[in-house]
Amino acid sequence: MPMLKPQQGLHPIETASVDELRALQLQRLRWSLNHAYTNSTFYRGHFDSHGVHPDELRSLEDLARFPFTAKQDLRDNYPFGMFAVPQSRVVRVHASSGTTGKPTVVGYSKNDIDTWAQAVARSIYAAGGRPGDKVHVSYGYGLFTGGLGAHYGAEALGCMVIPMSGGQTEKQVMLIRDFDPDVIMVTPSYMLNIVDELERQGADPRQLALRTGIFGAEPWTDSMRRELEARAGIDAVDIYGLSEVIGPGVAQECVESKDGPTVWEDWFYPEIIDPASGEVVPDGEEGELVFTSLTKEAMPVIRYRTRDLTRLLPGSARVMRRIGKITGRSDDMMIIRGVNVFPTQIEELLLDFAELSPHYQIELTRSGNLDNMAVKVELDRGSESVEVGQLGRKLQHRIKTMIGVSSAVDIGQPGSVERSQGKAKRIVDRRK
Repeated sequence: MPMLKPQQGLHPIETASVDELRALQLQRLRWSLNHAYTNSTFYRGHFDSHGVHPDELRSLEDLARFPFTAKQDLRDNYPFGMFAVPQSRVVRVHASSGTTGKPTVVGYSKNDIDTWAQAVARSIYAAGGRPGDKVHVSYGYGLFTGGLGAHYGAEALGCMVIPMSGGQTEKQVMLIRDFDPDVIMVTPSYMLNIVDELERQGADPRQLALRTGIFGAEPWTDSMRRELEARAGIDAVDIYGLSEVIGPGVAQECVESKDGPTVWEDWFYPEIIDPASGEVVPDGEEGELVFTSLTKEAMPVIRYRTRDLTRLLPGSARVMRRIGKITGRSDDMMIIRGVNVFPTQIEELLLDFAELSPHYQIELTRSGNLDNMAVKVELDRGSESVEVGQLGRKLQHRIKTMIGVSSAVDIGQPGSVERSQGKAKRIVDRRK
């Protein structure tokens, strides 16, 4: 791929008026709907079966008349049935792991790859990265979009890329100490492992050149942000994306505000819907995040249901709207004896206890017709002498009081909770 011109400042669309942004979105949305309808067998049939045609889009609000796209649609059209260009124009494919069914395959044209690189370059710049910085990439490379997405974006910004990928924590730490990167791109849970290993080796993460952590691929909390910033001496900012829409770089938190990821709305049009009814809800109300691609060629997505629960907020550091912290997913929400529970709620409570490490797992079991929840967590280093029985009872009480569900608590020694080599496995469901 030819190098894009390194970004030296904000793109004009980042400081345009809302009216200018909406006009660009409408123009691009008309193109995207027509492109999907004309060139994708799936979308032509999908629109026809719902009695809508791209010519009926006269305003951005008219998008609500068009049908949703779901992950199952991608699986049903595996591997290449969602493409809207000939395979000869597809220069790369990515795919999900397929752990819950057939993988979801995503295709990219040359222009799509360039757009993606620009989106990630813009994201790194918004996070505080600059041309000439060294960027350590600990997202996995391969079919997962994280590693290559971060890699191409950092190169497009004009950075030196350290393509470490995930795992090999001791080697990660050696390279971070030797190469002294300015920016790291990694899942927040794995960054905790890196910080643990740095401290285990007697190194002070706060003395490194590292100043920015761009964390994504899993939900995380403001408590986790404070933990990472305090221990590593960095600015911790959130990057959001998903492969079906393009990959990382759909939205990025700006370092000067740290108030939720800004959606790059010139490329990706967001909506929030009621996950039960599918109706669009006003900005500010929580619901399920839905995206429509505005410029994608190889595989446009129209009203793709992300299953992420959040809300749209007004722009702050940029003109584009922001998304609030992801509170959970509409399809991984746990219902324990009638109570809705998200892993992030447990994480918030754990981080209120100085004696506890932020590493945890939630185990779900069933006794007869009743579901049970157990939280497995570990002591923080230096707290090994704490009376775990009393501490466990305090945590149980907090979970019951704040979330409304009874839970067993298992507190182990430091290192006893299984470590992530990428996305953390927060829930172990043994009910099936």
